[in-house]
Amino acid sequence: MNKKFTDLLYRQIPQDSSQQIDSEYYIDYLLNKRDKSTFKVLDLGCGEGKSEEKFRAYDCNIDWFGLDIAESPEVNAREKAEGNFYTFDGINIPFADNCFDIVYSNQVFEHVRYPEALLKEIYRVLKPDGYFIGSVSYLEPYHSYSFWNYTPYGFKEILSQAGLEVLEIRPSIDALTLIIRRALGAPKFFSRWWKKESPLNLVISAIGKIANKDPGSINSIKLMFCGQFCFLTRK
Repeated sequence: MNKKFTDLLYRQIPQDSSQQIDSEYYIDYLLNKRDKSTFKVLDLGCGEGKSEEKFRAYDCNIDWFGLDIAESPEVNAREKAEGNFYTFDGINIPFADNCFDIVYSNQVFEHVRYPEALLKEIYRVLKPDGYFIGSVSYLEPYHSYSFWNYTPYGFKEILSQAGLEVLEIRPSIDALTLIIRRALGAPKFFSRWWKKESPLNLVISAIGKIANKDPGSINSIKLMFCGQFCFLTRK
């Protein structure tokens, strides 16, 4: 089973490190040591707009735009009254072709009703060699009107069909931690596990080291049991 899973994703499973990450990892990866002031960024499904601060920490002149549907629990929690916030119908992105260097999407696509149509729009608004990065749910319990849970393989396939080159898929927080979190009513204590290795991932890492597994093999096991995973793609 693991061999088949690895075969399906062998080009996307990283070999350099088996570290658990969140979607901000790819913000750091793309913006660190680069000319940021010319970047145009779209946070697709921006919710409260928290990523703006993260991007502008690299360069205050980065052109940041937030896009979301008109109403959702996350949008309704937004405290910012002003800013580059836009609304859309969930499919048609209201920007020109070849507009953005980065489209960022943090835990959004499990809530998207028509994911394949929206991915084609992301491809359209990205500049040539632009990046679509973010994270999405796999074995995460239902939350906030979620429609889908994606396997890493399934999400890779619809990304590819939209024309995007899938460069990496990395594990994020494990499924068991998310299930226990939901069963306990989502206590704030569990928030720590997005920024550090979650309990099941720690166990997988330890067993992998004892068994002398390489980082790619450990990643493949973590991806099989992850609650969320992160992706790096390019137009």
